[in-house]
Amino acid sequence: MQCNIDARGQAIRLQIGLLSLAAAAVLAVLCLTGVLGSAWWWAAVAGAAGGGAFGVFEARAGWCAVRALGIKTPF
Repeated sequence: MQCNIDARGQAIRLQIGLLSLAAAAVLAVLCLTGVLGSAWWWAAVAGAAGGGAFGVFEARAGWCAVRALGIKTPF
């Protein structure tokens, strides 16, 4: 994997990744306390955590999967 995003893109991906991880933590707390009772909410927790972790990985590696597929992103 070679670097295909600049410092601005890395910063934005890091922010989005950290926000997704924070959202996953909030959802997990709501699930554990019984506010969100359906088991489907755990899928949302897993999706948010996985997406957030991947966003942080992209930021650290300087690599974007979407750009690697040839799609131009605005940042």
